[in-house]
Amino acid sequence: MKHNKPVNSFCGQVDRRDFLRTTGGGFTSLALSGMLGTDGFPGNQAFAADGMSTFKNPLAPKVVHMPAKAKSCIFLFMYGGPSHVDTFDHKPRLYDLDGKTIQVKTHGRGGHKNEGRIVGPKWSFKQYGESGAQVSELFPHLATCVDDMAFIKSMTADSPIHGSAMLMMNSGRILSGAPSMGSWLNYGLGTANENLPGYVVMLDKTGGPISGAKNWSSGFMPASYQATVFRPKGDPIMNLKPYGDMSSKEQYRMIQHLNHFNGRHLADHVGNSDLAARIASYELAFKMQSEAPEAVDVDSEPEHIKRLYGLDQERTEDFGRKCIMARRLVERGVRFIQVYSGGHHNDNNWDAHADLKTNHDYHAGNTDKPIAGLLKDLKQRGLLDETIVIWGGEFGRQPTAEYAEGTGRDHNSKGFTMWMAGGGIKGGVSVGETDELGSEAVVDPFHVRNLHATVLQQMGMDPNNLSYFYNGLDQKLVGVEGAEPIHQIIA
Repeated sequence: MKHNKPVNSFCGQVDRRDFLRTTGGGFTSLALSGMLGTDGFPGNQAFAADGMSTFKNPLAPKVVHMPAKAKSCIFLFMYGGPSHVDTFDHKPRLYDLDGKTIQVKTHGRGGHKNEGRIVGPKWSFKQYGESGAQVSELFPHLATCVDDMAFIKSMTADSPIHGSAMLMMNSGRILSGAPSMGSWLNYGLGTANENLPGYVVMLDKTGGPISGAKNWSSGFMPASYQATVFRPKGDPIMNLKPYGDMSSKEQYRMIQHLNHFNGRHLADHVGNSDLAARIASYELAFKMQSEAPEAVDVDSEPEHIKRLYGLDQERTEDFGRKCIMARRLVERGVRFIQVYSGGHHNDNNWDAHADLKTNHDYHAGNTDKPIAGLLKDLKQRGLLDETIVIWGGEFGRQPTAEYAEGTGRDHNSKGFTMWMAGGGIKGGVSVGETDELGSEAVVDPFHVRNLHATVLQQMGMDPNNLSYFYNGLDQKLVGVEGAEPIHQIIA
């Protein structure tokens, strides 16, 4: 039997050399070719012939469902679970009960318990602002911003375990594989700046949280919608710089050679979203070579702004730098920025299982001034009106001690506090309540999905209408049953 194709052909259609060129490194060049053509480089006439006219950027701006009150969102994630009864949820009875074992139902990582030894708060509370909000002495700087903040004191989640609770707070589900909130915003809104990612994550200097990139993944959506991790110092993104001294024109000459093969491959797979996602990601990477370094150039900020964020103090310099970067990215149209306080495990984050005072003194001391600086800076620039700021962790903590000795608290997903500010959120309000010990939400409990619905609505999307068809279902951030925004905090 004679073969019309070489023996090394692939499925009898393409020889091995052509196949490797078609499916290999050419994706980068194809994306760059499309971008360079728009920047004045010749040769983009070939796109239509090679099928490029069918390419649609998945991050192109979308039409919103309703008028948007916010353009961007900054999520300040206090990884590990800050104690609500020691920060913003004042429970006077806990002081008198300190050290006493009482009957109280708790639901933590150690399971269900019917009694426990009360740990009284280690910090005093005072009222601040016209709203009279009670704030712990842990946050002297944030206390001056309470009239811009809406406290949600009855948050609930589905899991008291870090990994699943983190996924719940970020993606609305306790199992991995679902898109994170930033990915949903990228998908629903598209990008406002084609030269920067729509979704940026900045990690703690001690490392990332449990489950790592699953917390900022695009899940079952194309990779275009996932986050880009930025660093606060040095090159903002690893491996972003072009190889050697290669110029844009040299890059173009390289891609001219490969353009025919890549265009043919895309033309044969016009409905493949993964190909479109890869093309868009490499195109974005090329554009970021020039824009990303400037966008995160914190050192160019005036000295009074650096002091506002605490860059003049060693303990606040790292988180303050990230908060300035977040503001700079918002100014440049980035949709969603998540900044982590706390990394790895134990006292490297807010997970105060042993010495509550040492743990929270450390993490609150690192973040209080930078976060207050962020709110004040956004406000003075007129950006707070169009930027949602969220503060919170994956859950709160119990009013009781976890162990026979010590002041550490167990996890609490049945009632905890988060706050929001800006982007059409009412300032100086507090909604929901936990019981007198802070162990469980008893008045207007709000689920994590209600928080997600609030963000989506404020940014112009119907939370119960924004869907992505996958695995036979119209998937939603707020779940199949849907969820209502927290109307009490919406202006």
